[in-house]
Amino acid sequence: MHLQALPAFDDNYIWTVSADDGGALIVDPGQASPVFTAAEQGLRPVAVLLTHHHEDHIGGTPALLQRWPDLPVYAPVDDRISTATERVRDGDRLQIGPWSLDVLAVPGHTRSHVAFHLVDASGEGLLFCGDTLFSLGCGRLFEGTPAQMHGSLSRLAALPDRTAVCCGHEYTLSNAAFACVVEPDNQALRQRVEEVRTLRGAGRPSLPVTLAEERAGNPFLRTDCPAVIAAVHARLGRPPRDAVETLAELRRWKDGFRA
Repeated sequence: MHLQALPAFDDNYIWTVSADDGGALIVDPGQASPVFTAAEQGLRPVAVLLTHHHEDHIGGTPALLQRWPDLPVYAPVDDRISTATERVRDGDRLQIGPWSLDVLAVPGHTRSHVAFHLVDASGEGLLFCGDTLFSLGCGRLFEGTPAQMHGSLSRLAALPDRTAVCCGHEYTLSNAAFACVVEPDNQALRQRVEEVRTLRGAGRPSLPVTLAEERAGNPFLRTDCPAVIAAVHARLGRPPRDAVETLAELRRWKDGFRA
């Protein structure tokens, strides 16, 4: 199994998972051209997975279907995704070629957002989480509530430590600036930031990242951590009522944050 992040637009990633014969899953193709380029190098799309309806995640799908008309497109139940051939729901288990994937409903960024969790025969897990979980951050709450996002992130955080988190955008350095303000004394976070700076300086993606690393440094997965609670307490002028209010205030803070 070969994992590849195809850059698209300014900071999107189209994820591909390919077998030895070149057959590949294509995740969130906001543009078709990166997939066409990969196809010229031997990639052969066998299915498209869409996590949510935003154009920068689905916009390339019509062109892919024009070239490969029989390509199945798996997407959540949402009329805004008109190219879907197969609708997926929470708890579905998909078997696509050699790959087995579980569908997880993760509302918050959008109301119908899903994630795809793939586990191969060796037990290695890949999480395609779109714009719900980012490295050192989370998605904006365009349609969902803080409670929904907290529930979605908690669900993703409960996956195995070695799960490789494959996010939809290269936002890690900007997220890191905020995370370091929230938890300036977090050594695991500081180490991750240095690693990311090295990767990005070499022109490489900061992703995937293990879920264990995210739990150690991502403030949105650490709403029960005393240091994160203290930072939110200072913002609110009182202790947050619960983890949902902690996340809600973190998200409001991040929305207006400038490094």
